Amino acid sequence: MISVSLCMIVKNEEETIGNCLSSIAQAVDEIIIVDTGSTDQTESIVRGFTDKVYSFQWIDDFAAARNYAFRQATKDYILWLDADDILKKEDFDKFVELKATLDPTVDSVTMFYNYAFDEYGNPTSRFRRNRLVKRANQFKWIGAIHEYLEVRGTIVNSDITVTHCRIHHKSDRNLKIFQNRLLRGEEFTPRDLYYYANELFDHKKYAKAVQYYNKFLATGQGWVEDEISSCSKLADCYERLGDPEKSLESVFRSFRYDSPRAEFCCRLGYYFLNRKQYETAIFWYKLAAGQKTQDEHWGFTNPTCSTWLPHLQLCVCYDRLGKYETAYEHNEIARGYRPNDRSILQNKKYLESILNK
Repeated sequence: MISVSLCMIVKNEEETIGNCLSSIAQAVDEIIIVDTGSTDQTESIVRGFTDKVYSFQWIDDFAAARNYAFRQATKDYILWLDADDILKKEDFDKFVELKATLDPTVDSVTMFYNYAFDEYGNPTSRFRRNRLVKRANQFKWIGAIHEYLEVRGTIVNSDITVTHCRIHHKSDRNLKIFQNRLLRGEEFTPRDLYYYANELFDHKKYAKAVQYYNKFLATGQGWVEDEISSCSKLADCYERLGDPEKSLESVFRSFRYDSPRAEFCCRLGYYFLNRKQYETAIFWYKLAAGQKTQDEHWGFTNPTCSTWLPHLQLCVCYDRLGKYETAYEHNEIARGYRPNDRSILQNKKYLESILNK
């Protein structure tokens, strides 16, 4: 059986760190906590789980802090989490099984990351990350902000999911780091351009976000998943700026990088539904509904767009066309995913009143 060091960087995480460590502590052999300047009860909480607590002077560089944490590890493999992450019971059990069975020649194990959720707890943002890496390989974190772990060798994709449990609202910390780098005259990599555009988008600076998404795409050197994501964010920006035609162009722009993803199919379905072009809308919603969840997919995915949402919208389209039985069938499929959704239940009642006549 392999041994595992959990390595984390933290700052003022008293609201979440206890739940995080409680969800994984019994499955790891060592816990390394690197504190970058907490002023709350974070340190006293983590000391209830480990005495390996280190201080690191914050220098606006996440990779530097994470690499420092990794250097403190002593076990075969390193697992990393953020303070607002947890492993649910089923994933804890899977992790224990992974520890007992992992081939020690494996260099990295990826896990799903459920990052955002709807009101029923269903994931709306899901992607993969390298989570468990062999310590002897001395893999490094790259990037002062929105850092990534550079790995190589034999990589195994597991079915373990890390669940994000955000409490804090998004701050302007990352935006300020990017802005200070620009003021210092630093040259941004394509990846920097993409993540700076994301920060601008999150802070509702849509016109400037458009500028930087286009700068990023113009380099032609980005990760394809970031390029596809940029097209989606551009579509959102243009919608908020009141330019639906450029939003539509951004959706079609995504097709340069891959076959139509479910999210973009739903966008097109919505565009044509609003223009009462129901048959065209049906084409795109069916294409979205027919896409399977891509478990090996590394990019950001929204399972909503290939599960209940296209069926709910197909219900609307078929209702407008007077095809009530087909509308009912799609509404029932949507209800299978969201049995308590008020709009779906209202559709059910409405369509049954028509069909029973």
